[in-house]
Amino acid sequence: MGTAPFPSPTATWHDNIYPSITPTRPELSAKGKTIVITGGGTGIGAATAHHFAEAGASKIAIFGRREQPLLDTKASIEEKFPQVQVFAASADVTNKAQVDSAFAKVGKIHVMVSNAGFAGPLEGMNDVDPEKFLATIHQNVAGAVYVSQAFMRHAAEDAVAIDVNSSAMHMNFGPYCAAYNVSKMATYRTWDCVGVANPQMRIFHIQPGVVNTDMNKEVGGVAAFGFEDHPSLPAGFSVWLASPEARFLKGKLLWANWDVDELKARATELEGSQELNIDLVGWPFGRPDWADAFKDLKL
Repeated sequence: MGTAPFPSPTATWHDNIYPSITPTRPELSAKGKTIVITGGGTGIGAATAHHFAEAGASKIAIFGRREQPLLDTKASIEEKFPQVQVFAASADVTNKAQVDSAFAKVGKIHVMVSNAGFAGPLEGMNDVDPEKFLATIHQNVAGAVYVSQAFMRHAAEDAVAIDVNSSAMHMNFGPYCAAYNVSKMATYRTWDCVGVANPQMRIFHIQPGVVNTDMNKEVGGVAAFGFEDHPSLPAGFSVWLASPEARFLKGKLLWANWDVDELKARATELEGSQELNIDLVGWPFGRPDWADAFKDLKL
């Protein structure tokens, strides 16, 4: 806990897990639930798998490109939480056949954590190779499309999906990583469309913090910012989002660093507003009934 290095809607800023998002809280129980996590072998994905196991999930499926990290994470969870069934599958999220095959072996899904992503070239628009730029966008968007569609085919009616996104999609940190920035905005809107098409589900988008993951090392994130968040922070935050306590934040873009108790204190206000949404605001887009114009649209 410390001073917020970025604008924040909460006075309290976290860089590590804290009591309100601890998976052993009875209110955050995942008992009887099946959890799917892409990019689940290392970093944030592996930490999230461990935290859902601690919350009592019945089954956890972890997918990723590299088999050995998945097997290591599976073994670690099974050793600590032998009552949890862990399924690991080597699946590249940009390969539709692999994604479909992996999801088909899981059964009914209650919580989806879409965590896999690609950094791409580090250059900004002045210098980036256009083919590498477009390839990065294709990889990240393809992953979001294939995973979200497979999830929808196997999701429980009131399922939760957490799009592990990035601050880069709504804040410009300078002339770097242009392809990644653009692709993460597109993946946000992809999952947002899932929420619009399935209003009975709860879709959340999160900036997981500045965690020293392999991808973050590629772009020099921790070194560039000069601070680091612990992977338990986004892991615990995801467990909290999957609980009934976070229902009022459905559809919002949220930073794992924000204090959930302060957010809960504003639940009624936030649930009925566009605050924390990524939308056009101001007349006429700020009107709460603007979407009514499209409700009877026939395409």
